[in-house]
Parts: sequence; structure tokens; C-alpha cells
Amino acid sequence: AHHRFTAEEPDWGFTRFYDLKKLFVATTHRRRPLIENYDACNITAFVRIIKDSTGVLWRDLTNYDSKKETGYVALKEQGSTSYLNAELQLLYSIKYFRKAIYQIFTEEDEPNKSIPLAMQRIFYQLQILDTPVETTELTKSFGLDSVDDYIQYDVQEFDRMLLDCLENKMKNTYADGAISKLFAGEMKNYVRCINVDYESSCIEDYYGNIQLEVKGCKTLNDSFLKYIREESCEGNNKYQTETYGLQINDRYEYPMEIDLQGYLSSDSDKSKSYNYLLHGVIVHVGDFHGGTYYIFLKPEKNGKWFKFNDEKIIPVIDKEVLENNYGGKDPNVDINVTACSLIYIRESDIDFVLSPILDEDIPEHLEKSFEEEKALLNQKEKEAVERHLYLPTKVVTLDTFESHQGFDLANLDDRQYPISEVLQFNVLKSDTYKDFKAMVAQKVGIPIEQIRFWPLINRQNKTVRPDVPIADVLLGMTMEEIHKKFMPSSNELKFFLEVAHKRINSKEWFPPYEDSSDILVFIKYFDPDKQSLKGVCYFYVQKYGKVGDIIPILCEKKNFPPDTPLKIYEEIKPSMIEEMKPKLTFHISEIQHGDIICFQKALTEQKAQEYFTAGYYRNIPQFYESLSLRIVVRFKPRHKDREPKSEFELTLNKRNTYDEVVKHAADFLNTDPLKLQFGTAYPTNGTYKAVLKRVANQTLSEMLQTAYLPSPPNLLYYEILDVNIIELENNTLFKIYWLGTTIKKEEVIDVLIPKNGTINDISKVIVQKLSLPITWIRLYDTCNFKIQNEYNFDDPIDKIQEVTLYAEEIPQEEFEICGDDKIIQVFHFTKEPFCAHGIPFKFVIKADEPFSQTKLRLQLRLGMNEKDFSKVKIAIVQPESYEDPEYISIDDDDFILSNYDFIDDELLGLDYQETKTGRAGIVGGEKAIFIRG
Repeated sequence: AHHRFTAEEPDWGFTRFYDLKKLFVATTHRRRPLIENYDACNITAFVRIIKDSTGVLWRDLTNYDSKKETGYVALKEQGSTSYLNAELQLLYSIKYFRKAIYQIFTEEDEPNKSIPLAMQRIFYQLQILDTPVETTELTKSFGLDSVDDYIQYDVQEFDRMLLDCLENKMKNTYADGAISKLFAGEMKNYVRCINVDYESSCIEDYYGNIQLEVKGCKTLNDSFLKYIREESCEGNNKYQTETYGLQINDRYEYPMEIDLQGYLSSDSDKSKSYNYLLHGVIVHVGDFHGGTYYIFLKPEKNGKWFKFNDEKIIPVIDKEVLENNYGGKDPNVDINVTACSLIYIRESDIDFVLSPILDEDIPEHLEKSFEEEKALLNQKEKEAVERHLYLPTKVVTLDTFESHQGFDLANLDDRQYPISEVLQFNVLKSDTYKDFKAMVAQKVGIPIEQIRFWPLINRQNKTVRPDVPIADVLLGMTMEEIHKKFMPSSNELKFFLEVAHKRINSKEWFPPYEDSSDILVFIKYFDPDKQSLKGVCYFYVQKYGKVGDIIPILCEKKNFPPDTPLKIYEEIKPSMIEEMKPKLTFHISEIQHGDIICFQKALTEQKAQEYFTAGYYRNIPQFYESLSLRIVVRFKPRHKDREPKSEFELTLNKRNTYDEVVKHAADFLNTDPLKLQFGTAYPTNGTYKAVLKRVANQTLSEMLQTAYLPSPPNLLYYEILDVNIIELENNTLFKIYWLGTTIKKEEVIDVLIPKNGTINDISKVIVQKLSLPITWIRLYDTCNFKIQNEYNFDDPIDKIQEVTLYAEEIPQEEFEICGDDKIIQVFHFTKEPFCAHGIPFKFVIKADEPFSQTKLRLQLRLGMNEKDFSKVKIAIVQPESYEDPEYISIDDDDFILSNYDFIDDELLGLDYQETKTGRAGIVGGEKAIFIRG
């Protein structure tokens, strides 16, 4: 047992005890009792007090503060991003690299779209913050989405791709060449003749890391010796290279420092030291099928070692850095803990590589943006803490009314339609109404005595209108009291701001509310030429005045001749727009404060017919009906990285046809409407669902299924095609991956074939598009990364179940096949046959052919270099059962594959478990690491 005594846990004891009676009796396992003397007994306790140099041994880390304890800040894990966190902490610790990242110009970039800026922001936050830093901006800049956050990628593959990307971003900047300076070196390869005094050599750059062989090596020095060992190339051995890759169950030791001078070529410059100090160790916890990563780092030359494990950073001793990660299977432990990457820094350069970060190294715009964000965050936090002290307040002005096209004076909260821009305030509940008036008056630049507020209330007919003005006798009332008096059922304040431009008498600016015949009305004008209905003004009418009395005023507002005939309507509610009779009084017409009156020119029959022919709304009731059909639709690109624009919104009509919706979206995207295809979304989460087929009379409401769903997402996905959608409807579109003679690189071809076409028609289009000299093409589709169907030239295309096909030139060796030769299917997998990936293909097993020649033909077919191919294991696999694969020794060059008694449908499997390039080199594989740009 062990315990750490702290202020929180000052005492400790055992909770389980031995039965007292059993101490004095013998048992079947023990001939004599534990205690034989009933009178006295000596009890000896062995207590070991351990000096803990780290301060974390047996410590409860529940409320552990990494920054306070270590001075370093952790990174949050988004899902399965431990590989990313380990890599970022490593790069951050290399201060020369951090300075290089800071030197990339990013002032005009966006963090979600710029990898350098996202990394600058993470590095800067790791310097200045006290709490774990998020990496969301960086993963978004990679082009990864939330699903990718739960995929655990290989840390070495990620390192290679990230450094490649950053090196490109550093070109033509002050940081140009920094990555090569840090991580690149030279390697000499040579061939020396035994019988002739001749040597051919070449110097190649290696970049990022050195892949050392672990198998059969006990230490890092053993691996270096094996790495530089000369080998004889004789006979079939000229195609043979060793197997690389870490065997997780093997014990493998590495030192705190290593002298590499003994591994240099004879013509190297040996005048300087090649002693390297261990700086970091990336550790993988798990097995072939998955796991997690963390990293040990010694950030300072003479500093301590720390373990960076996502959101926890703790000090460690040397044993934890070294021996605990040497590997070697412990039979009592199910999980393997193994070092997978070692990072050494040349001792003579360590002061340069780890030189301190100075203030001038940090871009000014980075510091400025964080100060602004910090101020904004502090303000939001303050508002959140003090939210109960405030009332959110919206103020509708004449400007708001004039720019609003819709029901009521403005749209304040209905997200189905465009939200109006209004003045917004957070008003202290304890502020007086006078304080509020003064604040708004200052905001709009109008004297306080010339403004008056009308609370906006919800009428029974579901409209929102001004009710009664707030009298100045209430100036001393608090805003909380105003809220309870005028809008007790609302969680916010909503006002209309009335402005008086001249006095109505020597004292007053506004007409009195009590015992007054004045009624405040709002005026909207409908223009059939512009198909718009917008606010014009507001004014007072006399309660017993006639509706027709305001016609001259309305004409004057629109600069019409005073005798222009008008049609006048009242906007009662969205579904009730009634024409007003000019000879009736406003009292008989039931006009009250806040009502909306709309007018338009009276149309002749000829003019009305012209509007009808043009498809225009002719009168105000028709236009209001169209407003009730308005809907704001979001359009999202189906493929984020292929479309020229990202997400956008359009205000459309629910009765718009498919073609009308396409035209509006195409106009916005500046593309051909006939090449625009829509897709639907799942209502629950808004993800892409299926292609929306073009139906001429289908309405937008039907496209969105607004009538069937309680809360439709009002979302459509779009894709800009390379082909005309009408052609697409009359034909079938196939996406063909052309492989040529190898499967290393594919070319994607879109092929349109008449619905009554054949496979031969597809072949002809491929030959024509690629200008191929050959006509013998194999077309097939796949399922679970194996060939499912291979099609004959005369097969009709309606036999094809998949729209994605693979096409390749049929190799000449298949035409030259002999009686005992056999054609077999080859597929790719990693570690287990069910972990398949890549594009399968057909391969000829030639009778009596040595395995060395078979391997060479496979290598050529794959388009792989000799070094990468040497890491691929070859196995014979049962197609359905996936029993243990029968591996063929890659060193057995005399093995004759054709002598193997193949059972029907047995496959040849290529296992990439020991290569990091296998998946990248094979198209169509499982989701690989992707970094945008």
C-alpha cells in the first residue's frame, strides 16, 4: 500500500482486516497459526519514505494546474487528437521553429482557413494563457470536420504532411528554409564493384526523420549500425531489402545522448561534434488497431523532463522517459506502451535551437488581436455574470421601418424571414427611464425632449404594434418597473422611437395621449414596378377625420400629383389585408394607435393586365400573400473544397419552382443554372442526405418538405457539375477512376452514357477523353475494397449498381496467359484482412515463375519504389472467413507461387503494416490524413 500525505488527506489507514479468530488457528494451507502466544505478540511494520523529486507521485490530479506546477500549458483533446497534441507540443518546444512560424505573414488571413495563422495563435496562447488551449481553429484550417476529430491518425505521417505544408507556406518569407535547417540532412547511397575499382554514388537529402529498423536490434546504436551496413547484391538478392518497422513486443533501448560521428561517410566534415542530446520521446499506448499518443519533452537545455498528455503536464524522472518506454511485452499488461519517435538535438546547436523567444519575435497583429479578443471575452463574461441586472432592449426607428419589407413595423425575432436591423441595448434594471431616454437620445443625436417611446406589444391577432406612449411623468421610474408595467410577459424590452421635428404648440413636442382625438398611424407604399412594399412615414390622423382626407398627404410623400387616384388598405394581420373606404372616418374604420395603412396607385385595367402578363403582383393583398410565402433558405456546398463559394442565404418564395430556385442560386454563384444540382438534408442534424431530382413543377416548399416536418431545416446542398443537368437526366453519369497500367495514381473522369448504353460505350468515351492508343479496358466496381463485379463490353449499363467504377488497361501478360497460368485478385490491407483499403486489381500468377520475378512484376504494377515495396508483406487470404493469412516469406526468392494449391476465390493480400507510405500510395483507401492547401 502507498499514500501521499497532503493537507487535504492528512491521515490514512487500512479498511480491510484479517479475521481475529483465524490468527490463532491453523489452516489447510498453514500447519501452525499466525499467533501462538496468547499473552503477547510483536508486530513489525516496514515503512518506506520516498523522496519525490517530481512532486506528483501518488498525487490526486483532479484539480491539478499544469501551468502553476510546471510553467507549461496543455492542449485540449477534441476527440482522438492526441497525435496532433503531441506533434504541436514538440514543435512548440523547438523555439527556432516557433520563431519561424511567427515570421510567416498572416495579418490578412483567417484562422479557420490559414494553417500558419492557426498555428501562430496556438503557439501564442501556449505562451500567454494559464488554461488548456483549443486546437479547433487548426483542424478546421486543415479542412477536417468534427467527424475527423474522432479518427486517430499516425503521428509520423501527420508530422511529414504538416511540415511539407508549412515549408510551402514559408517560401518567399523570412522563414524560408527554416524547416530544412532544422530537420533535413544528407544521405549517401553507393554501389561499389567487387572485381573492378569502380564506385557509383549519389547524395540524397533526407527530410523530417530517419526511419530506423528495430527488428533484431536491441539499441538505437544497433539500428544505426544496421542502417549503414553494406550489403552484397548477388543474383536474386539484388531485389531484396530488409523488413523495416517497429515490432511492438520487442524491447528497444535508446540513450539520453548519442554520438553519431561513427556513422558518417568517410568524406564528411568531422571537425565539429556530432553528439546529440535527447529532447523528446513520442509514446504510443495501444496496439496495431489503435491507441493514443503522449510525449515526453525536455524544453530547456538544463531543465526538467515533463510528460505532456493532452490536458495534463507533469514532471517526470529519467526512468519514465527511458526504461518505461523501451517496450517488451509484459504478460500481465494488456496494453503496450512503446516509444515510436525519438527527437535528438545536436549538442553544439542546442543553444541556437532553443534560444529564448523575445517580444520582438511575436507578430504585433497577433498580440493586438488577442488583446481585442480578451477585452471582448472579459466584456461577455462580465455581461454573463451581470445578466440578471440587465434588460435586453430593442428600439425600432423610422429607418428600420423604411427598410423593412414584411409584416408589422419590423421583424424582430422570426428567423424564417430576414431579421430587421434595430438599435439594441443592455439596460440596467436599476437605471431610470430618464437615464434610458438620455442614452438613446445621445445615440441617435436628437435632443431628449424630441423623442418619445412606444412599447411594442403583442396583439391578440399575433401582430406586434405600438400601444401607448410612455409619459414623461414616469421619468423617475426604473426600467425594471417600466418592464413590469408595459411588457410583463416578455423577457426583453421592445420600443418604437417616435421623433418630433417641430413643436405642436409653444410648449409641447408631442400630442397628448389622454383625451386626444389624434391617432398615430404608419404608412407603407407598394410599388408594383419594383415589386416592393416598404415603410414611408408615420403621422397622426384625426379620429373623426375621413380616410380620404390623407390622400393628398400620401401623394405628397411620393411626389405624386395631388389628384392621383390611390387604393388604400389596412394591414390588419398577415392573412387579413382589407381595402379602406375613403368616405368612412378612421373611427368607423376601427383605426387605433400603431395601425398600418398601405397605399398604391389605382391601376387601369390595361396596366393591371400588363403586370399580370409580366408575372408581377398587381395589388397590395396579392403582394402580402407573397410575403407570407417568403422563406430564407440556406445553401451549403456539398463538397466544401470544390465549390467557389461557401454557405450563403437567399430569401425565396415557397411556391418557387425548382427551375426558379436554381436560377436564383446560379445568379448568386455566377454559374450556369443547368450545371447546378441540389441535395436535401436530414432534418435532425442538417447533414447531406440525397440528390434532389429535378422535377419541373416541384415547389420550393416540396423540395424542403416544409409541410411535413415540424421544424424543417430550410437547407439545401448544392454542387456545381461539369455536365449539363438536362443531359444528366437523359443519361447516366459515371465517375470513372482511370488507373492506366499502375494503380499508384488515378485520373478521375466523368462519363455520360445514354440510359440504354453498354459498357463498350463507356470504354469508347474513356479512350476518346484520354486519347488512348488502346481499346482493351477492364471496368469493375468494388465492395469493401475488393472487386465485386467485372463487366463485359456488351453488358447494358443498367446492370451497374455503383456509379463509381474503376478502369484500367488490361495488361499484355493477360493476353499471353498459358495453360497453367492463373489470374488472381489482389487487395490491400493493414495488419488484419478486414482492415482493407485501396483499389484491388487482377494479377497473373505465372507457372513456375520464381518469387523474385513475381515480386518485381507486383512492384511495377503498384508503381512503388523498391524501398517502399520491400516493406509490404504478401499473404494468401481466404475471401470470406478471413482466417489467419498465410504469409509468404518475402526473402524466399525460390518460392514458386504457382505451385500453391489455390482454392476458388482465394485472394492475394498485400499487408502494409510496416510501411507508412502504403496507404498514401494506394488510391481509394480508407480516410487518410488530409491537410487543405
